Amino acid sequence: MDVTLPQLGETVTEGTITRWCKQVGESVALDEPLYEVSTDKVDSEVPSPAAGVLTEILVPEGDTVEVGARLAVIAAVDVAAVDVAAVAPPTAPAPAPRTPDPPAPAPVATPPSPPPPVAPVAADVRVTSPVVRRLMAERGLDPARITGTGEGGRITRRDVLNAPGAPARTPGAALAPKVGDEVLPFDNIRRRTAEHMVRSKATSAHVYTSVEVDYERVDRVRRAHQADWVAEEGFSLTYLPFIVRAFCDAVREFPRVNASVDGDALVMHHDLNLGIAVDLDFNGLIAPVVREADGKRLRLVAREIRDLAGRARAKQLGPDEVVGGTFTITNMGPFGTLMTLPIINQPQVAILATDAIRKRPVVVEGPDGDDAIAVHPVGVLALTWDHRAFDGAYAASFLHALREILETRNWAPELA
Repeated sequence: MDVTLPQLGETVTEGTITRWCKQVGESVALDEPLYEVSTDKVDSEVPSPAAGVLTEILVPEGDTVEVGARLAVIAAVDVAAVDVAAVAPPTAPAPAPRTPDPPAPAPVATPPSPPPPVAPVAADVRVTSPVVRRLMAERGLDPARITGTGEGGRITRRDVLNAPGAPARTPGAALAPKVGDEVLPFDNIRRRTAEHMVRSKATSAHVYTSVEVDYERVDRVRRAHQADWVAEEGFSLTYLPFIVRAFCDAVREFPRVNASVDGDALVMHHDLNLGIAVDLDFNGLIAPVVREADGKRLRLVAREIRDLAGRARAKQLGPDEVVGGTFTITNMGPFGTLMTLPIINQPQVAILATDAIRKRPVVVEGPDGDDAIAVHPVGVLALTWDHRAFDGAYAASFLHALREILETRNWAPELA
């Protein structure tokens, strides 16, 4: 049967084959990992759709193809028979003995000629991928000087990126690389991220609104429960689960925040499927989805965020775990940022940035009504929103409600 590239998400149109887990001639079981694919949404292993023997690989590692493209062929044959045949191939029957003529000397058996030596594969033959050829041209590399690690000595994309050599030179570039500069061609994630972000800026009327939040009540609960939490859960209790819980409650009063644009209409989503942006060790960004986040308590939200982030960095997310988000939160706080103005994740209508929370002097009102100076943990929440969906008063009112929940709620019952 033909192996084709499946639909790996509702907005995914193509994928790059990064590694074949099986080689031609090897047997493969149903649902056994067959290849790895990289899309703008996720890097993942794809299981085999059938059991049999891999007879053809039509798309080499490094090539990018559209959804539905033929990738390989699996023959549904008797695997045991194939294995036996491979180990002990049948031999041709020996010819019948020939009696020589009496006057002629007996013929001397001629040993079989050794097989001709395998000629080295020409570099231009080994390079079969357009992606690989383009990368080598960009980096000014000679294929004859690159050791191919792919099937049959084929040069893969990884071989090109790891090969030492002259830096790429882009004709007509405003600032051409100089000797000693390192040129890093954009990979699939970088290209797709750029395309989505540029399209988002051209599609949505981006507006930015922010508020400063006093996290004193949140911090008291965090500090009081941190030791027990770590002992029970195995990871630290951060501010992010509190923000998610407060966000879910604030959205109930401001449902237009949890919406998307469909043509000339605003689609109000009943479920709150919350994408949490995860940095992939500085090699890209992905936003796995906490589904129906508004129906989950703080502890479960924290567990899911931790699990999704860990599996995202290990490239173990499934395609269904990165699609269907109705709102996105990007958490830049661990990097010490003051204020982040993110770009909306289309077709959503808003995105929230959580920045660093630091201790600062604040004015508080004492029991007798007098003002006093206290040191509290304070941070900025910044909302990027689409002016097509609502106006500034709506965005400001939503952030005000979110801040009120964070600053005034008794959070202790959430951890019970």
